[in-house]
Amino acid sequence: MGMQIEKSFVVQAPFQAVWDFLIDPKRVAGCLPGAAITDQIDETAWAGTMNVKVGPVTAAYRGKLRFERLDPAAGEADIAASGQETRGKGGADMKMKSKVVERSPGVTEVTVTSDVNVMGVLAQFGRGMIQDVSDQLFQKFSDAMRRELEVPSVEPAAAPAGTPEKAEEEA
Repeated sequence: MGMQIEKSFVVQAPFQAVWDFLIDPKRVAGCLPGAAITDQIDETAWAGTMNVKVGPVTAAYRGKLRFERLDPAAGEADIAASGQETRGKGGADMKMKSKVVERSPGVTEVTVTSDVNVMGVLAQFGRGMIQDVSDQLFQKFSDAMRRELEVPSVEPAAAPAGTPEKAEEEA
């Protein structure tokens, strides 16, 4: 069962920080529930695992991902991934295009378009259920990425009365 998924989100972080994050599969996997990078195959390819729960079923996949194209100047990355169920005959493959655009200083938008094909146990749940799970995974990923990259703006607290800074203001 094939489907196309397009998502975008904004991160309160500079373009370069967002780009560097997205081209580091270990950091990405760390923000994606159920995902892990197990080995680096070469400069552009990694092996990993992914556990996906749809309804009452959890499918475990073992597979590879490869950067097919990286264009840092344009903020574009093309990735191919494929995996096989560790128990069963099913599998999944994906072609993903990511686009990173700085909207203003320190504000970066990420748009991801994925063509996903799911075979086997998860395909029985249909497009709607898989779309719902995809939406949840994407939300968890984007939230975790924001937590890692966004620096909360903290205003300095006013000095308490009687401290040298406050005493000078009161004088």
